[in-house]
Amino acid sequence: MTEKELKKLEEKLKKSGPLPRHVAVIMDGNGRWAKKRKLPRVAGHRAGIKGVREVVKGCGALGVEYLTLYTFSTENWSRPKTEISALMAFLRGTLKRERDELDSNNVRLSAIGRIRDLPAPVREELSRSIDYLAGNTGLNLILALSYSGRTEIMDAVRRIAREVHAGDLRPGRVTEAVLRSRFYRGDVPDPDLLIRTSGEMRISNFLLWQIAYSELWVTDTLWPDFRRKHLYEAIGEFQKRDRRFGGVKAAKGSH
Repeated sequence: MTEKELKKLEEKLKKSGPLPRHVAVIMDGNGRWAKKRKLPRVAGHRAGIKGVREVVKGCGALGVEYLTLYTFSTENWSRPKTEISALMAFLRGTLKRERDELDSNNVRLSAIGRIRDLPAPVREELSRSIDYLAGNTGLNLILALSYSGRTEIMDAVRRIAREVHAGDLRPGRVTEAVLRSRFYRGDVPDPDLLIRTSGEMRISNFLLWQIAYSELWVTDTLWPDFRRKHLYEAIGEFQKRDRRFGGVKAAKGSH
C-alpha cells in the first residue's frame, strides 16, 4: 500500500470504533522466512526489523499506548550456541542503530523478562536505550527478552512468598491486584489485541495472565513480511469483536 492509502486507512480506523490501548505481538516466522530463501536463520531476524519498524510506526500513528513484542523467550536459550551468539550480537546492534529512529517517533522503551540472563553488553546497550528514550511521551514499546509467561508468574509468586515469610505481607491480603503488582510491569494494562504471525495457533508461553481476555488475531504472513497494512487489518477486525469479558451483553432497551 502507498503512504497515502495507509494514511486514509488510519483515519478510517480512528473513526470506526475503539482502538486497542495495548497491542502485543508474537513475531513468528523469521526462521522459516530464511529457510525458504536458503539463508541462515539470523538473516530472517535481520529481515524482521522492517516488521518491527512498521508496527511501531503504525501503533504510534493510531495512538496505541503500549506495544509489547515477544523478542526472545526463555526457551530460546536452548537453541544452538552459535545462533544465540548471533542473535545477541544482532540485538545489541539493533538497539544502537534504531535508537535515533525511535526517538524521532517519540517512543519510550522498556523491557520485561529475566534481563539479568542477557549478556552484559546487551544489558548495557538496552539500559542506554531506555535512558535515552525516557523523556519521550508517545508509544510505550516493551521488549519481552528472556521472557516466558510461566516464569513471570513464578517470579511474582516467589517475591510474594519472600514478603510473607519476612512478615511484610499477610497471606490473606494476597489478591489478584497484589500478584499483578509483582509482575515485571504490573502498571501496564492487559493487551486488548494479541497478534501472531506465521499461522501457528498457539500462545507460546507469552503473557499468560495478561491475555485472559485479549482478542486474538492470527495471520499466515511470516514476520519479516509483516507490514502496517497487516496491523491495520488486525485492528479493523478487533473493532468488529464483541468484547464481553465473560459477561453477557445487555439487550437494547434493557435496564
